Amino acid sequence: MRITVLGAGIIGITTAYRLARDGHRVTVIDRQPGPALEASFANAAQIAAALSGPWAAPGVPGQILHWMRRADSPMRFRLKADPAQWLWGLRFLAECRRDRFETTFHRMLDFGQYSQRMLAGVKQETGIAYDQLEKGILKLCTTPETVADLADFEAILRRSEIEAKRISVEEAIALEPALEASHDRLAACLHLPTDETGDAHLFARGLAERCEALGVDFRYGHDIRDVELHKGEILSVRTHKGEIDGELFVLALGSHSPRLARKLGLSLPVYPVKGYSATVPVGTSNSAPQVSLYIAEKKVAMSRLGGRLRIAGMADIAGYDLNLEQARARQVLESGLSLFPDIDGGEAEFWCGLRPLTPDGLPVLGSCRVPNLLLNTGHGTYGWTYACGSAQVIADLAAGRTPDHDLSGMTISRFSL
Repeated sequence: MRITVLGAGIIGITTAYRLARDGHRVTVIDRQPGPALEASFANAAQIAAALSGPWAAPGVPGQILHWMRRADSPMRFRLKADPAQWLWGLRFLAECRRDRFETTFHRMLDFGQYSQRMLAGVKQETGIAYDQLEKGILKLCTTPETVADLADFEAILRRSEIEAKRISVEEAIALEPALEASHDRLAACLHLPTDETGDAHLFARGLAERCEALGVDFRYGHDIRDVELHKGEILSVRTHKGEIDGELFVLALGSHSPRLARKLGLSLPVYPVKGYSATVPVGTSNSAPQVSLYIAEKKVAMSRLGGRLRIAGMADIAGYDLNLEQARARQVLESGLSLFPDIDGGEAEFWCGLRPLTPDGLPVLGSCRVPNLLLNTGHGTYGWTYACGSAQVIADLAAGRTPDHDLSGMTISRFSL
């Protein structure tokens, strides 16, 4: 079958690879000059199957009101004259109910584990090197509030049969000696040994090369402007360089998916959430951690990528604003380096990108009312974690197979009014 994938981020590239492996003739379209140059470019680098969870949680509505009054809050909601933002916000608040939160949390954990298994298969098939480390993630608690929250998180992980171990500060330092410098600040530590890390951009570049070897046609530098429909089906997409057709289309445009979806009469509740990262050159320094970290109080993630240390966090819900605010970027950097005073952040490279978030935090996968369109979008901050699982789901549906993973609560039908 001739399949056109719209988007060449980590989601589009993994999808193209899996489709090409199934023998389809695949074309990938993206406005950027290469693969994974938007949300996938400098993300937190965590493949966090055990750490994934919904932002919409029972205590969040009250926290948002508090955060809105603080310039340094980990989440900022900048109200705009944008009906899509208001509707998304109302749906987000509805997802903060305890029953919805727990259901979604387990679905996210289950899909994260499935996707991690699919990633293992791709790694075995390709041998791609992407500064990967399989040392797990340490969740660090530095305040009484984050320590108190840890028990509920552990209980949820147990119900999903995910390995997690509460360890002492001394055990955490034995696992990651660089934490010795912040011994007195650590109150509790949780080790998630099954999680891993790696550079999503490097992985996507390597996988794009494998895709080309399988005959995938990449149309980089093509800005999608419109779609041509006939009897409710897509005939082609119109770019500023001409039309590109196909028999089946996959929507994997991340935060820009809703804009194209509207041209198809689809209401897709995906909203851009800006995140920041700082990448610090550390060489072979033992002062920088090797084990990936998540600082619960700051909601900041840290991952070692060879001779670099990636620090990422923040969530600005402010529409399609890609302005890199230096104060926010430096806040991310300082939040991470506060635990590692011997690291010099003077040469840090700052970045920001838009993550495509749904109100409940789960991606939107599968079919919709456009018969020859499959949706693969809305992965939020877990695009790297969910990429290979999402790609397998799309490949199964394209081939007429029933996906191995249950898609309950993950299709667009959950947002029907």
